Amino acid sequence: MGPAHPAVGTRPAPFGSLPDNLTNVEDPAVANPEQPDYPQHWEADILLRDGGTARIRPITPDDAGRLVEFYEQVSDQSKYFRFFAPYPRLSDKDVRRFTHHDFVNRVGLAVVVRDRFIATVRYDRIDAEGRPSDTGTDAEVAFLVQDAHQGRGVASALLEHIAAVAQERGIRRFQAEVLPENRKMVKVFTDAGYTQHRSFADGVVHLEFDLEQTDRSLAVMRAREHRAEARSVQRLLTPRSVAVIGVSRTPQTVGRAILRDLLGDDAQADRPVYAVNRNAVPGTELDGVPVHRSILDIPGPVDLAVIAVPEGAVPAAVADCGAHGVQGLVVVTAGYAETGPEGRDRQRALVRQARAAGMRVIGPNAFGLINTDPKRPLNASLAPRLPGSGGFGIFCQSGAIGVALLEAAHKRGLGVSSFASVGNRADVSGNDFLQYWAEDEATQVVLLYLESFGNPRKFTRIARRLAAVKPVVVVKGARHTGSLPPGHAVPATATGLRDATVDALFEQAGVTRVSTITELYDTGELLAQQPLPPGNRVAVVGNSDSLGLLTYDALLSAGLRPCTPVDLTTAATGENFRIALDVALADPAVDAVIAVAIPPIGTSAHAFMGGRLTGEDDPAMGSDDPEIAAALLDAGHRARELGKPLLLTHLALTDLPARLRPGGIPAYAAPERAVHALAHAVHYAQWRRRTAEAEETARVPELDRIDEPGARRLVEAALSTRAAARPSPTTTLARGATRRTVMLRTQPGGARITLSEAEAQELLARYGIDVSPVLPAPDEEAAVRAAGTLGYPVALKATAPHLRHRPDLGSVRLDLTGEAGLRRAHRELDALLGGAAPADLVVQRMAPRGVDTVIAATVDPAVGAILSFGLAGAPAELLGDTAHRLVPATDQDVAGLIREVRAAPLLFGWRGAEAVDTDALEELLLRVSQLVDDVPEIASVDLEPVVVAPHGLAILGARVRVAPLPVRSDLGPRAMSTL
Repeated sequence: MGPAHPAVGTRPAPFGSLPDNLTNVEDPAVANPEQPDYPQHWEADILLRDGGTARIRPITPDDAGRLVEFYEQVSDQSKYFRFFAPYPRLSDKDVRRFTHHDFVNRVGLAVVVRDRFIATVRYDRIDAEGRPSDTGTDAEVAFLVQDAHQGRGVASALLEHIAAVAQERGIRRFQAEVLPENRKMVKVFTDAGYTQHRSFADGVVHLEFDLEQTDRSLAVMRAREHRAEARSVQRLLTPRSVAVIGVSRTPQTVGRAILRDLLGDDAQADRPVYAVNRNAVPGTELDGVPVHRSILDIPGPVDLAVIAVPEGAVPAAVADCGAHGVQGLVVVTAGYAETGPEGRDRQRALVRQARAAGMRVIGPNAFGLINTDPKRPLNASLAPRLPGSGGFGIFCQSGAIGVALLEAAHKRGLGVSSFASVGNRADVSGNDFLQYWAEDEATQVVLLYLESFGNPRKFTRIARRLAAVKPVVVVKGARHTGSLPPGHAVPATATGLRDATVDALFEQAGVTRVSTITELYDTGELLAQQPLPPGNRVAVVGNSDSLGLLTYDALLSAGLRPCTPVDLTTAATGENFRIALDVALADPAVDAVIAVAIPPIGTSAHAFMGGRLTGEDDPAMGSDDPEIAAALLDAGHRARELGKPLLLTHLALTDLPARLRPGGIPAYAAPERAVHALAHAVHYAQWRRRTAEAEETARVPELDRIDEPGARRLVEAALSTRAAARPSPTTTLARGATRRTVMLRTQPGGARITLSEAEAQELLARYGIDVSPVLPAPDEEAAVRAAGTLGYPVALKATAPHLRHRPDLGSVRLDLTGEAGLRRAHRELDALLGGAAPADLVVQRMAPRGVDTVIAATVDPAVGAILSFGLAGAPAELLGDTAHRLVPATDQDVAGLIREVRAAPLLFGWRGAEAVDTDALEELLLRVSQLVDDVPEIASVDLEPVVVAPHGLAILGARVRVAPLPVRSDLGPRAMSTL
């Protein structure tokens, strides 16, 4: 348990009272009867250190009774720490002052559980002399946490939220005074990671800290988020007692099935299980369990409740669970967001009701939860049996897929550590389980079936941290349609994620993406049971030349480097396999080995196959060879010692995989399956090595010619003159608060604005990105003057939107070396394109010969900025030959980016051509990345074409779009989703 967070006070003003010398100052609430609108956006559901939930919201006049009740529950010591003197009760004047705020210069927030305050915080704006002010940028801050809730991380969460509120209102620094013996409260401020200054005078510790987010404060916030979310899932998976609400006498009902599953022999644990049915007759028992009319009638505590009642009865059941102190709910009831807008409203109400009572929710419309820990097994699901215990953590959003995943694991003999099928994913999500599995020692590999993302930014961050130590393998549904399954709660920004964006997200996070459930387990089994391959060189050894060649071809197609297959012939014995596998594994030029095996062919074939081809089956015969199995098992031990994976592909040896299972050697009934699994393992191992190396060597270089303030001014000017982002009419902008700060908290973003060509060139130049100038050519004379200004040779091209980058329409004339040729070209394009003015003809100086490329940076509202690179032209566009990286990109990111496209050889001297200047190309990519990272109002940058020559490059076209700054919830204080 972490440190308690009792109280911090500001001397000598107890709980916010004005200093003695200012007691006659007029009450701000009275002096300003027209209060600003209630700041609804300050409300937030939060997750505490122990995994429980609470709500943070502003304190209002209606909270007077709650405040008095809260204060009565605080110990005398906490009051003393808070006020520096005995202060047994609040006066009526105190209560009024502490519940009436202007939401600008005086703000109070409360943490609420079950409609009761458990903690409060407030700030008062002050001037340089410490007096109340409406213009100062400092504020005094004070906390009070009820003793029963100290140690739950309440004060830390309050500090994050009050700091964000203060920044929105133009406050830049907090001040606080703490008694020296109140070390725990001092630690709250110290551990928060803000830049702070400390002094000691008159027996009091005086703290000042800036509210600007730092790398350390962000890291602290995310570490706390990780612990809280992991703990919340742990509480769901390891309840001390479980109740099923909605148990019926009818055996086929959902509630009754779940009760039986909880009581099954494989799921028995040292925990009470209760049944609830509101119509039960006293004394009723079902499956040996007494049935209660209400969860409130259960004599002991209940940690987890499974709700399987009709949708209309769910709110009452949730209310009873909250009143009984239940910690988590599994709601299998359907009829929520999957049914339409009214159902979505019911779903939101369900989550609000549960969180307000401190409970998390799996579902609604959920299949359930499973934990196979032998010491505390749990089958709170519709699965008829508990899967075997093992190393796979499984999460899915579909009940049908959940059934398929559990059945596939059973058939393969693979064990599961924990399983969740969460249905509509209204509260607990895959991100929560990723946080848990990062800490769970029983989980070795994470398998996910995803159909949507609730928070893609957060998924990327969490998955990347997890993938650095444990493989994460994902099947993503709806990759081509982009359709959102009914009922899934996602922000509007995440409903249209392009599949290329999802690929970039997975690639950067180290997530292995597969296409089918079969491939999910093929890959997961290899990653769980074999070492990661140190490279991509693969030996193929076996008793079938044909199967070996098929494997060889599949390896080449997968981008791996196979050695020439070693054919032992169909007469190979187990000893032949043992010797050949030892030789292959010992070869330093081999990183992985695939064994291939078929039944021996010859006089013994009939006996070996048990007469399956020509006669009756012989039960004494099996479709495998024990000697080959023994040789493979021996080789498997050797492979682990050498750190090289060994896997098998076979035909018609249906019993052989079971013999190899104890040795952890995966066996595949087709060479393509084995190769795909190995290719994924090779790619994942390479990502792990690159990531580890990048932590030591990757960097974002310091570039010259960077003028961030100048770029910001240009963008702000463009927004203010066309579609300026302004605070909403109901938002009071305090003196000293910047428009940008308010937008960070409240602005939903706006329409994208395309900058003019001149504006775009000026903005890019602020980051050292020089675009080759163009001059308009509405007629021949203008074209000639433009060429004279730029210098020959020149190009004449159309730039109208419908003709831009369409040389196939004949809209470009190149290498015009003189006036006569330029005039002739102008007349031709004028006639071809229907006039020079509609075609928007321009003249541009010719660039050196090179490779035409395209660079783009686009801000996806759900994921963030994405840097893209590809070669210009229709073939690359048709084939989708584009690579992506998330911004900010490092030097290693951009180096990999230009080498990832399939046409990359054209950059490096293909077919004897001279290699182009990739150093200049990488620098340009870094400049674009830094620009969109530094100036988040930039919605997109498109540079096309970028001609990369053997020495240098030329940017011939540029387009920049800007938009009001969108909300970045991932950078604000911790808060749970409210979709």
